[in-house]
Amino acid sequence: MSFSIAFVAGVTPTKWTRIWNDRRPDVPLTVFRTETAEQIAVLHDGRAEVSLVRLPIDDTNLSVINLYNEIPVAVGAKDHASLQSETVLLADLAGEHLLQNPDDVPEWRDLADEVRDGSRRALPPMRDLDEAMEQVAAGVGILIVPHSIARLYGRKDVVSRPVTGVAETQIALAWITRETTDDIEDFIGIVRGRSKASSRTDTGAAAADAAASAEAGAAADEAPARSDGRPPKPPRKPKKTDKAKAAAKAIRVAAAKAKPAVRKKVENSPGRTRPTKNPNKGKSRGR
Repeated sequence: MSFSIAFVAGVTPTKWTRIWNDRRPDVPLTVFRTETAEQIAVLHDGRAEVSLVRLPIDDTNLSVINLYNEIPVAVGAKDHASLQSETVLLADLAGEHLLQNPDDVPEWRDLADEVRDGSRRALPPMRDLDEAMEQVAAGVGILIVPHSIARLYGRKDVVSRPVTGVAETQIALAWITRETTDDIEDFIGIVRGRSKASSRTDTGAAAADAAASAEAGAAADEAPARSDGRPPKPPRKPKKTDKAKAAAKAIRVAAAKAKPAVRKKVENSPGRTRPTKNPNKGKSRGR
């Protein structure tokens, strides 16, 4: 049986798949690229067990772990006047024609001249990003995309520059929560950088198990006897949320212990002074 991994365009899973092959040679990988529109559909229809996605997504019934951010870049023809500096201000692109749905880049949409004055023309036919780059190279318009996309579809006749004023995008790992398996846990450990020797469960989870067991034991010991002499009721069965709560508490306690003590600085309120102790108070008046 193999383990299937989907990844959206621009993501390079090679490092993680290489580590998997070293650690889990018993389970071969099936790795394939998917379009953005299908990045979570491949989970729901069973084509992939995990998917490396570009947020945002509909995360209903999914578990999602953020991995890293991508900087946005503006892509234009190589001699495009607005893209000659090392970094581009979004305001400098307000007069450009965007070869995307304006809603895909809401920051540009809110500044764009062609959106504000209603002069925006229809987009030319483009089946994919390769054809979009053809239009960019021809000087028809620009694109604003994650840097990894610009690099993947880069050409010698186009240039890309980081653009300020546009939010970064996020790459994440997603899978169906109720279908979490040991293989998925192993892959999570790989993308999180855990060593081969480390357990799947981190210290927070281990602390949660210990805390849950301790609480269950205490509940059994402290259960009051019934007035009719019957044995006490069995302790409440732990809920799934108990473990998570205990893990969070353990992490907070560990963080508090690791945090250096800071002396609290006390300041007087503006316009107020502390009462001054009378040095003569309590002394004999017989002098």
